[in-house]
Amino acid sequence: EVQVVESGGGLVQAGGSLRLSCLASGFTFDDKIIGWFRQYPGREREGVSCISSSDGSTVYEDSVKGRFTVSTDNAKNTVYLQMKSLKPEDTAVYYCALGPGVEPTLSPFSFQYWGQGTQVTVSS
Repeated sequence: EVQVVESGGGLVQAGGSLRLSCLASGFTFDDKIIGWFRQYPGREREGVSCISSSDGSTVYEDSVKGRFTVSTDNAKNTVYLQMKSLKPEDTAVYYCALGPGVEPTLSPFSFQYWGQGTQVTVSS
């Protein structure tokens, strides 16, 4: 019933930009938290950013602060991750996740529904 689909990944040179999109179906972003995570090969998923659809509050992992911006379009059940000044170390599979609540968090345990990921590759 609930589907989460990420898109917008691709190959970009260092210093470039990408915008990832997360579309939910069979669900609504209202009164939810929406998180972005990334996974490096051989590592666990780590939180990148999260936004509350209730009040728009956000949280960012330190390494992406000032470069990444998360936003929502609640009417479209869509969340975006605008990534700029990309670095090779940003290369990973990026996942979108949905969870209940009003306080943004980077803890994966707070999220119930996950997309299948979109690959971001940054070349040097």
